[in-house]
Amino acid sequence: MNAPDFDAARVRPAARRHPPLDSSAFDALLAQLSAEFAAGAESHDRSGEFPHANLARLHGYDLLSLTVPASLGGAGASLSQALKVVRAVARGEPSTALVLVMQYLFHHRLQGNARWPRDLRERVAGEAVRDGALINSLRVEPELGTPARGGLPATLAVRSGDGWVINGRKLYSTGSPGLTWLAVWARSDETPPRVGVWLVRRDTPGVRVGELWNHLGMRATGSHEIVFENVFVPAAHAVDIQLPGEAGAGLDALGVAWMSVLLSAVYDGVARAARDWFAGWAASRVPANLGAPLASLASFQLTLGRIDALLFSNRVLLDATAHAERVALDEAPLVKYTVTNQAIEAVQLAVEASGNPGLSRDNPLERHYRDVLCARIHTPQNDSVLQGAGRAGFANRQALNR
Repeated sequence: MNAPDFDAARVRPAARRHPPLDSSAFDALLAQLSAEFAAGAESHDRSGEFPHANLARLHGYDLLSLTVPASLGGAGASLSQALKVVRAVARGEPSTALVLVMQYLFHHRLQGNARWPRDLRERVAGEAVRDGALINSLRVEPELGTPARGGLPATLAVRSGDGWVINGRKLYSTGSPGLTWLAVWARSDETPPRVGVWLVRRDTPGVRVGELWNHLGMRATGSHEIVFENVFVPAAHAVDIQLPGEAGAGLDALGVAWMSVLLSAVYDGVARAARDWFAGWAASRVPANLGAPLASLASFQLTLGRIDALLFSNRVLLDATAHAERVALDEAPLVKYTVTNQAIEAVQLAVEASGNPGLSRDNPLERHYRDVLCARIHTPQNDSVLQGAGRAGFANRQALNR
């Protein structure tokens, strides 16, 4: 099924419904949305239901098109402004925040990708502004695993008339119940094959959900398996295909910085929600044999201080990276490594100090613990980050000794 014709001029410029991005009113709006999303987070976690209503609320304040350029009706937000929104949403409901991060990352880079036809770039941006249409990249496969570790996709695009026919399966398709556009990583049937993105509308015949997402944490992300069975894609939607290793493939330094900061901010937000619960619980819990709140004990004060020190370090690192809007390619993954590992450590400290109450499903800390552990699965993973940093360190040493 082909989508109706789209006129980008219809949404340029759009009327903003939110206050200016750097204002006290905008901060108040984000705090309101964070509290609202937090109220429904337990329900989403237990049911695994995709947070459609949360995303509709974000669209109602034009926050799904935040990183679409202003010339196309978006806010043209900077990395620091996007970080502010992701932090607030993640503190309330992190699955919503992860879907939002994928949207921000895609639209931040989209208009600068000259391999895409301009009218298609503007169409995707315009639908985000007008309809809150979501987009994400679908890359991971059952046989290949994460493409960051090398290899060609098994998903195959075969020439057919005035387009292509795609067959394959994609795992961990974050946001799939709410996506309008699927940026499918595949290879052509040519010799040699080209590899890249075929843009598919979610409602195209032959696109279906396979195995359902049933994960330890981040349970509401809708990261289901998506199956493509003889899916027709118009020729113009083969938007970014090239020979493997060709120049221009992959993220540039700025793209890596955006990904490192915004993905990390999701799990930093989880840790901050865990910190708030722990502080409130310790301040209100009065054991009969103590006759005073647990917060009066030096051990609990020490634990909260250690948590706050870790989160202080995260805040400084994220803000410094976001405001610079660039870090070296061999350093950007260290932002993700450091922030996410410190977020995990902060939540673990709260769990250890709170004991059984912290692991009870009647309290949110248990959910925060499961959610924050999911930071480890995102590319780049810890071993890749550390090996890359070590390789670069030795290479720099050799260069200095020449």
